[in-house]
Amino acid sequence: MNVKELKSIPEGATQEFESLLVYKKSNSRTARNGSEFLMVELGDKTGAFAMTCFSDTPSFMFFKNTPEGSLVRIQGLSDHYQGRFSPKLIQAAVLSKEELANENILENLVESSPETIEELWDELQGYINAIGHKELRTTVLQVMEDIGEVFKISPAAVSMHHAYRSGLLEHTVHVTRAGYVLLPLYPQVNRDLAIAGMILHDVGKTIEYENGMTIKRTKTGILQGHVVLGYRITRKAAMQSKLAPELLERLEHIILSHQGELEWGAAIMAATPEAVFVSMVDNLDAKMGMVQQALRNTAETDVFSDYLGGLKSNVLVQTV
Repeated sequence: MNVKELKSIPEGATQEFESLLVYKKSNSRTARNGSEFLMVELGDKTGAFAMTCFSDTPSFMFFKNTPEGSLVRIQGLSDHYQGRFSPKLIQAAVLSKEELANENILENLVESSPETIEELWDELQGYINAIGHKELRTTVLQVMEDIGEVFKISPAAVSMHHAYRSGLLEHTVHVTRAGYVLLPLYPQVNRDLAIAGMILHDVGKTIEYENGMTIKRTKTGILQGHVVLGYRITRKAAMQSKLAPELLERLEHIILSHQGELEWGAAIMAATPEAVFVSMVDNLDAKMGMVQQALRNTAETDVFSDYLGGLKSNVLVQTV
């Protein structure tokens, strides 16, 4: 059973199941009585769930000694804790080399964009070609020449929004698509600069994240963050493209400020029409990306999704 099917099991019903899942991560915690337990997160392309493994159970030692990112086969009994699916584990084992050789396994376990990579990439090329300013367009093309293949498969986050394979490409296209429609409403915004900023705002994430069975931040990503990394990538390409210093400064400002708030990771608050515009459209798609993923991954029997930290709320998933 996949995760979405598991979460469809009604609360109060006890059902035995077997699933192939990715061991995403675990956190060690201490109970009130002083004993250690693990909060283990498991998932596949349809979603994820957390379960508790106490120190006096075989599952505790299994996950303690198994590397995060491993593919595991688990047998368990469905259960819920505080309204969330949290099963009781009966047995767990790491998949054998023979099982890992099955190509369908990875396809079913690794969550990726629901949209076609080729179509997203083609749409992105259209937006790049729509940039009228030659040096701005050349700057964006140079960046994509440098990082394009990684950009196509990179996630956009560890957990908040578009946190899956090709999530960065999907998010970037959605931001640019929405901004392209909104630009005529704001003639004070430099069109070419805004399009370039929307396309390049998150390129630092191609270095910030590792894209494997689980999404993790790289050493460089932890030490510098995607805002600074994106600034560096863009500056190098702009210098090669001989972009005028005034435009380069404004393009860099979009990247440095696009997170919106200092506590969210922005290096500086947005202070140009283009930077404010890109920051707002980016925030819109980040939030709606959370909604879209919740609608895809929530069981059809549920009225609301799990709590989403980025929205500070659950999302109503039932249609009118």
